Amino acid sequence: MIQKNEFVMLMLAIGVLIFIVGNRFLRKKLMVSKILIGGFLAFFIGWVATVLDGLFWGQFLNLLGHLCYLTGSVLIVIWCWKTLGKKEF
Repeated sequence: MIQKNEFVMLMLAIGVLIFIVGNRFLRKKLMVSKILIGGFLAFFIGWVATVLDGLFWGQFLNLLGHLCYLTGSVLIVIWCWKTLGKKEF
């Protein structure tokens, strides 16, 4: 069974994905943007897996979703460390 909040989260993520794909200028302006976009894509796959686990392959897609959330979190932490952590005085 698909829950409404999971579906709404997926729709918002699709909107952000369209914005990221369409806004090439912003991607070039961000430092180390490939890591940040990779983190978002990992979260996006996790959100898709979360919605689909209510329909079929429940346990597998649940595990896949949680692994994607872990991967996305690690990539976001790496991006933060690379962009914010290297301040020279």
